[in-house]
Amino acid sequence: MAGHSDNDMGLPQFDKPVKIAIVIAPYYTAIATAQIAAATAVLDRAGATHEVIEVPGSLEIATAIGIAHRLGAFDGYVALGCVIRGATSHYDVVVNESSRALTMLGLQGVCIGNGIITVENRAQAEERADAARLNTAGGAAQAALHLIALTRRLGRPKGGVGFMPRSESNATS
Repeated sequence: MAGHSDNDMGLPQFDKPVKIAIVIAPYYTAIATAQIAAATAVLDRAGATHEVIEVPGSLEIATAIGIAHRLGAFDGYVALGCVIRGATSHYDVVVNESSRALTMLGLQGVCIGNGIITVENRAQAEERADAARLNTAGGAAQAALHLIALTRRLGRPKGGVGFMPRSESNATS
């Protein structure tokens, strides 16, 4: 994920508008507020418009992105939330399954920056949510923008399944 590296790729430039959905599970209010501020600061610098979509928990983030991708008009997504380890194995399920679901969407071509914080305690979460320190949400926004730029650079018009209408074929009547 972007944001923890010495290699700052900067922000891509776009010739057409970019619209991003920030999908967040605001379970920890102060952390969620910091995450949204960090992500929107990056998106604003890139000139992207954005909309915030709230979901109940981190497990619902990928589902919301899947719905928005099918029904909305977004170029990319920033997944935000915070999962702090507790006394049960629920942490492992949420961390693994939310990551797996986002990865599966990404492999289908959905441009997602994953900024879901997964930590052992509140202090680690605050450090990662802070835009002046680790800034995982800003890094996730930057990652989404770079994936959109890559998609636009590599994209080709989508055709059919290999058949041309009779009028365009080489067959004679």
